[in-house]
Amino acid sequence: MEEKSENRCRWLNIRLKPGEYKVLEARFSNTTFQTMSEYHRALLMGKPVTVLNRDQSMDEVLQELILLRKALNPIGNNLNQAVRNINAAHGFPDIRLWITLLEIINGKLEPAICEIRDRMTNYANLWLQKLKAEKA
Repeated sequence: MEEKSENRCRWLNIRLKPGEYKVLEARFSNTTFQTMSEYHRALLMGKPVTVLNRDQSMDEVLQELILLRKALNPIGNNLNQAVRNINAAHGFPDIRLWITLLEIINGKLEPAICEIRDRMTNYANLWLQKLKAEKA
């Protein structure tokens, strides 16, 4: 059975003070609705409104992870370049070249990996403390 769709043809006009409108606009910006009209219709009809919550305590962690990613990207690029150069040698393997390249890569990669491991351990401990505090 087909549902009959009806166009919205009725207008509801209200006047708001600038402060009232700012409050509504701020509440709308925290929801999942795409338009202000959808949001207001949901409120007026008593439909559920999904509000987005943002955990601001994660901002510092996210900034740290972004910095770590920025530090790792050049190391990965250097690794790719080294492997390309080795492959471009066309079957003339030089053991000294391999050893030198591996030492350089290890020298750059190992400290970065250790730093990431240490920071991730610290973040995990902080999250575990937060979870234990919430359960208590």
